[in-house]
Amino acid sequence: MMGCLCAKASTLKIKSSDVKKEGKAYSWDEKKTVNPKDFIIENAKDETVVRLPGSVKGQQFIIQNCDNSNIYIYDHINTITVDDCNGCNIFIGPTKGSVFLRDCSECRFLIVCQQFRARDCKVVDVFLCCATQPIIESCSDIRFGCFCFNYAHLEEQFKNACLSIFNNNWSNIHDFTPAEGERNWTLLPKDARIEDFFPLPSPEKLGDLQVMTDPQSSLVPQTQGCLQRLSMQYCLVVFFADGHAQNRALSLIKELEQTDCILLRTKELLLEDDAAERIFGSNAYNTVVKRGPVIGLEYNGNDCMMLCLETAKNIATSTGCTGLVYVSTCPKVARKQIENFFSHADVQLSQ
Repeated sequence: MMGCLCAKASTLKIKSSDVKKEGKAYSWDEKKTVNPKDFIIENAKDETVVRLPGSVKGQQFIIQNCDNSNIYIYDHINTITVDDCNGCNIFIGPTKGSVFLRDCSECRFLIVCQQFRARDCKVVDVFLCCATQPIIESCSDIRFGCFCFNYAHLEEQFKNACLSIFNNNWSNIHDFTPAEGERNWTLLPKDARIEDFFPLPSPEKLGDLQVMTDPQSSLVPQTQGCLQRLSMQYCLVVFFADGHAQNRALSLIKELEQTDCILLRTKELLLEDDAAERIFGSNAYNTVVKRGPVIGLEYNGNDCMMLCLETAKNIATSTGCTGLVYVSTCPKVARKQIENFFSHADVQLSQ
């Protein structure tokens, strides 16, 4: 037909009504098709399944009916449910909403999420980073540990999922169905290492992901949890927003790893004037809290106040940011300050 038209172009008359007018193509007219099957892993048996960064991009995800399989989702997710899995090792990358485990047994998980729920699960180990209080229901023999992990793109995925590396409530478990005289959950030993519980994919499946499982390389600070207090002395350290608060907080954490101070909890949140006055007992910090989110650290241990203060001063001096950190100095009020700070954080994060 095209050859015919070209050959007779000098004699062929074409009516304007016979020509279809094509409109311009705009970027917002393009509809990306999403195939739900790309975001479901089901019926895997003795398999290894890997989703690398960029493969999920914040979609909802489902894992179900898998046995004796290793499943790794190294990307950020919207929400995810894991149903009826047995004997599996499952890595779940930063999840903006909830991770819901149901009817799983003898599994091990590494999870980053805003909300964690588990129902009708048994004999499960979870290395967790959860912004809000984790909840279990009708579960037994569940053990929790702190998520200590890193790989290329993980920090970017935290941001895409709107999560902070300092908001990790992994040890503050709420059990909806406690058993009288028993406990359905416990914490993993403090020296538990992820590589002893959780296998990694082969190097050819990981590509250039650069996975690191040692606590010193973890993107998320390793905390001991609110049940691990060993001393009567507590200390609250608060870094105020100045564009470098995260780096200064991580520097202090790294320095104090060489001491007997124990990092129990961390939180990043916004403070209003009234909350700041309750925590600090003064309105002197009302101006600086308006600059942005603050990062709070709870330390425990003999002489932890002195060690925190000296370390914070050294970091502030070396970075030229003096005056943008608060350290408890009175043992009598430190516990109340910590209670006010973290209770306010729990209320804010649950809203």
